[in-house]
Parts: sequence; C-alpha cells; structure tokens
Amino acid sequence: MSTPVSPATDVPTKDVAADTKGGEVRFPSDFLWGAATAAYQIEGGATADGRGPSIWDTFSHTPGRVANGDTGDVAVDHYNRYVEDIALLATLGVKAYRFSISWPRVQPLGHGPVNEPGLDFYRRLTDTLLEHGIEPVATLYHWDLPQALQDEGGWVNRDTSARFADYASIMAGALGDRVQRWTTLNEPWCSAFLGYASGQHAPGIADPGQSFRAVHHLLLGHGLATHAIRAATLSRAQVSLVINPAPVTAASDRPADLDAARRVDAVQNRLFLDAVLKGHYPADLPGDAARWTRWDFVKPGDEHVIATPLDMLGVNYYQPLRVAAADTDEGSHPGTAGTRMLPPPGARTAMDWEIEPQGLVDVLMRIHNGYPRLPLVVTENGAAFDDQVGPDGRVHDIDRVRFLDGHFRAAHTAMQRGVDLRGYFVWSFLDNFEWAEGYARRFGLVYVDYASQRRILKDSGYWFQDVVSRGGIVGAPPGGG
Repeated sequence: MSTPVSPATDVPTKDVAADTKGGEVRFPSDFLWGAATAAYQIEGGATADGRGPSIWDTFSHTPGRVANGDTGDVAVDHYNRYVEDIALLATLGVKAYRFSISWPRVQPLGHGPVNEPGLDFYRRLTDTLLEHGIEPVATLYHWDLPQALQDEGGWVNRDTSARFADYASIMAGALGDRVQRWTTLNEPWCSAFLGYASGQHAPGIADPGQSFRAVHHLLLGHGLATHAIRAATLSRAQVSLVINPAPVTAASDRPADLDAARRVDAVQNRLFLDAVLKGHYPADLPGDAARWTRWDFVKPGDEHVIATPLDMLGVNYYQPLRVAAADTDEGSHPGTAGTRMLPPPGARTAMDWEIEPQGLVDVLMRIHNGYPRLPLVVTENGAAFDDQVGPDGRVHDIDRVRFLDGHFRAAHTAMQRGVDLRGYFVWSFLDNFEWAEGYARRFGLVYVDYASQRRILKDSGYWFQDVVSRGGIVGAPPGGG
C-alpha cells in the first residue's frame, strides 16, 4: 500500500483523473496567467556590459559538472533578443511574466557599487513588458550568486544574508515604481541541498553540514530582503517567497518506511513552510540532522525575521515523491540519507519525473489546511519532453499539452475546495539552459534552435494562448486526456 505522510486534514482528497478527461473549466477573470524564466538559463551575455561571474559560470565551466560541457555563456541570447522575445510572449496573451535578475549583472562583486549598464537592462526589460501590457514579476535570486560572495563562503557565510538585503534594496529602489510583485528566493531547497550537500548544482559542494547552514542564511536573507523591499517601495510592493513542495508518500505502513517519509518531508517541505509561515523550524529536524550540524547558526531573533509576513506564497510543483527505508544510511544529501526513492509507477517526463496532477492538488490543499491562510500562486509548473521540429516546421508537443491540461484542471479542483490560488506561471516560456542537464532538456512553450537562435512557438504555446484568451479550458486536449 501507499501511505501519504501528510494528507490534507479537513477536506478529503479526491482523485482528479476524471477532471483531466475533458469538459469546460473556467478560471476567474482576474486570474494571473503567465510564463516564467530565469536569468542564467536564458540571458547569455555572460561578460557583457560589466557583468561579473556567478557560481553557475564557474560551475558550468568546470569539466564534468554539466552535461555535454554546456554553459550559459550564450544560452538563448535573451540579453540581446529581449525585445523580440517579449513580442513573442505578448502573442501568448499572458498577463504577467516572471523573470529573474542576475545579481552579478547588477553588482558584480555582490556588494559595493552598482553596475549601471546591467541595471539598465532590467529597466529596459521592465519598460518593454509594460509597453506590451504584461505585468513584470521579478525574482531577485534564482541561484546565480556572485562568485565573489561564494569566495567568501557563499550562503554558508551569514554576511551573505545582509548583502542580499542590500541588493534587494537596490533593485526595489530602481524598479519599484514599475514592478509591484517581487519574489526574494526561488526554491531555496535547491540552492542549499543541491548546491551544498549533493554538489549536483553550483557551487558544487558536498557537505551536508554546510547545507543546513545555507538553508538558514537563505531564509534569513529572505526575511531581511522582504523588509528592504517594503522600505524601498514604501510598502507598495507585494512580496513572496517561492518554494518547491512535494507530496511525500511512504511505500508502506511499515514503521521504517513511515519514518523515512517523515524525514524526507521534514527537509523537503516542513523545513521551509514551518519556518516561514509558523515562525519556527520543525521540532523533529534538529534530531534528524544532529550528525551533520548543531544548529548553532540560529541566533536569537532569526526565526522572527524569517517569518516576516508575506503577501503571497509561490509554489513550484513538478512531481510527488515516493519513499521507502533504505538498507544503508547513505544518501546524496540529508533529504535522501537512509531512504530509497521509488521509481515513478506511470507516465513520466524526459527528466524521468512522474506525471501526477493529483500531487498539485495535494500540495495546495496541504498549505491551505495546515498553515496560516495567504494567497498562493503556482509560480512554476511544466514538463520536459523530447521536442523536435517536424517536416511542416511545427513542434507537435502533444505530451506537454496533455500535461498542462491535467495540471490546470488540478489547480481548478484545488480552487473549488477553497484554495486562494491567484495565478499560474508555466515553466518555461523558452527552451533554455537546464542547469546540470545543459541543453539536453526542453521545457519551453517556445522551441529554440540553439545554433541559429530561431524561435518557434510549439503547439503547447498555441494551446496555452487559447486557454488564456478563453479564461479556461474548453473540451479535452488534442488526442484525448
């Protein structure tokens, strides 16, 4: 049997499979439909106009770190093609665009003087979005820490939290008259555990003890940056944090499997949700983490800063996690030590991630039922498939259409159950540099020929355009659900 470790508490979970078969689904008229990207994944211009190196520049140029030796030096050349790209984005009819700002483009050293040409790029980008009637939604940190700060310890160094708040103040001061919605961090779980524990992402450190310290300083930086944004904008800004929760299911009701799921859930979900929304770290986590850290980096008052009230919470959802106890106590990071992740039982994406719309209902309901109520936004959801340009010059990505159809319906189901969901951003607007996977995985609504930089709107892009224009889904996706 499969045992959910943290099911919804006051509304019974309903399988949404029937909802994915077809039928009309309408969203509120003010629902915020959008698409999302991240700076290092699309911009290129790695040394243009005074930009300094980030940890991802260093990491991607280190042999063996990224598939095929790919780097983000050029990416999809958005730094030079942003006008063309925003015009293409406008054809989708989206109301908003979630982009991230490259910290080393604005502050090459992570502190000190502002690089005005770099800041001017984001001024131009924002103005161009507004000219097309698209709301800019700015993320301050999507994993590209200035390398100079990493040389001083990165997120393991408490001072980085303060430097991040200074940077937030600079950006809010420069763009706060045009940008209303701000996100501090994107997926701090990835920054900390993939970056400092498993070493799969930049800066490529494999030290679980450092990873917990990095989590705390990331969240402390989030709290300090939230105050800085509000001070710079006279509290006109709406501030959010983006996390990547996942439903965690035990392989059986055996105590060992349930405990494995509890430990994974603590690191994947409760570590962030409890700290930010309840004002304290999970009570069971210090015991689980005792072999790696003493938690001596948590200073009086830190948890109060971390729990600074948010205007909304961003939820990135990709797949559920199915967990069993392992025969050994090893793991690539604290979230997997002593556990075994079960392979997806059904359909999966090119990333080998399970396709399960029900998981989106589960995470939204869990937050709705288990934490103080606040508006939620799906800030990322999408799928990688092996897209190819057909003989007719089109990209017929029917699998992505079906994926999005099912997840949009899942979001609608959660809203019907009371979740205050305000918007949905598809990942990603463009095919791009997919971190350690390089250019081998395509998530975009727009196909990019990396050799020529030609853009081709995929069938999923046309389908999404129709969803946005109608304010919902009418009928089953092509080829059935």
